[in-house]
Amino acid sequence: MNSRQQPATALGDLRVLDLAGPIGLYCTKQLADLGADVIKIERPGGDLARSIGPFYHDQVDPQKSLYWFHYNTNKKGITLNLESEEGRDVFRRLANNADVIVETLPPGSLDKMAIGYDALRELNPRLIMTSITPFGQTGPYRDFKASDLIGLAMGGFLFICGWEDEPPTRVGGSQAYHTASVHACTGTLTALYHRDMTGEGQHVDVSMQQCVAHALQWVTQMYDLQNQIMVRSGRLGVPLQECADGWATVIALFDWDLFIDWLKSGGGAADLDDDRFKDMDYQIRPEVRQHITEVTDAYTRAHPKKFICEEGQKRHIIAIPANNARDVVENPQLIERSFFADLEHPELGCSLKYPGAPYRLGESPWKLNRRAPLLGEHNEEIYRDLGFSQAEIAGMKKRGTI
Repeated sequence: MNSRQQPATALGDLRVLDLAGPIGLYCTKQLADLGADVIKIERPGGDLARSIGPFYHDQVDPQKSLYWFHYNTNKKGITLNLESEEGRDVFRRLANNADVIVETLPPGSLDKMAIGYDALRELNPRLIMTSITPFGQTGPYRDFKASDLIGLAMGGFLFICGWEDEPPTRVGGSQAYHTASVHACTGTLTALYHRDMTGEGQHVDVSMQQCVAHALQWVTQMYDLQNQIMVRSGRLGVPLQECADGWATVIALFDWDLFIDWLKSGGGAADLDDDRFKDMDYQIRPEVRQHITEVTDAYTRAHPKKFICEEGQKRHIIAIPANNARDVVENPQLIERSFFADLEHPELGCSLKYPGAPYRLGESPWKLNRRAPLLGEHNEEIYRDLGFSQAEIAGMKKRGTI
């Protein structure tokens, strides 16, 4: 690793050039929040991610995208036109002093501009380039485009989500993008460890499809070993009961008698105390499961989810609320562990609450220090650090290079 200052963060000695789009923004966010000096490179008109909502107070503005705010914490931001020869020359100078480049352009795009991995490693043999694409750098699908939804579908995850008698259901939150980004971050850190041991950089090739397929648990093994295609199981997979103010997960498989006693205490057991319901083979019949669900729902709908969960847990029955955003922000466990962090936004005249550290490092803390960069906010700082004079920076701006 290079000889920059060594702050008390895990990756404080690293410089990362961020050419990532939505499929890889979470990768570079993780590196930045772990202390790396991440430079987000945007085209002079601004990154397309700035147009993704929601927006602060619903004011559609590239400087007020909450999506942009979330994925670019702790990063510095510059503008640079890689379609110009001058811009590519500037990028080479940046790469010569970088540890990692994370990019999500179509395979071969950087090579065509003579700033791909093979060209840059001639300048900087210790450089690590992480390329995150829908299907990887090789194979018959390498040039196919894909969204998060396509990543879920092609990786096999979409097929198992939802109800068996309905079409597959997409899960929210850009899960394919996140899965690719998390694996890309892991691959990058592994490559950095390899570089520490050998002095060699390398190209990390990340396929979103492969990352999603890797997270399928036993689905592919069931097909491989038993020739069985796993189907969508709906509520049988994750039993959800509707409550007066939301939803809760209640699982009574481990002690049916306790569960029935609970329902009877509230007058909601109906006929479920009949001995035939104690037979697991009887319970798993579709029509019986449907009846159990209807009786249980009739009871839980009459109570708030907090009541349902507290009463269930008192009886050692698994009962967990399906928390909404407010529940998460007000959760006493997360508050006690100082999970959320407030970041100042001087240009908005306020601070905003952000999700904080997903894990704790005792000696090299993960922390939020700075909100996402404004468009070109660090141009002068970064380019002067590269050796450009004020006049040269002004000239590049005038020519549309930055």
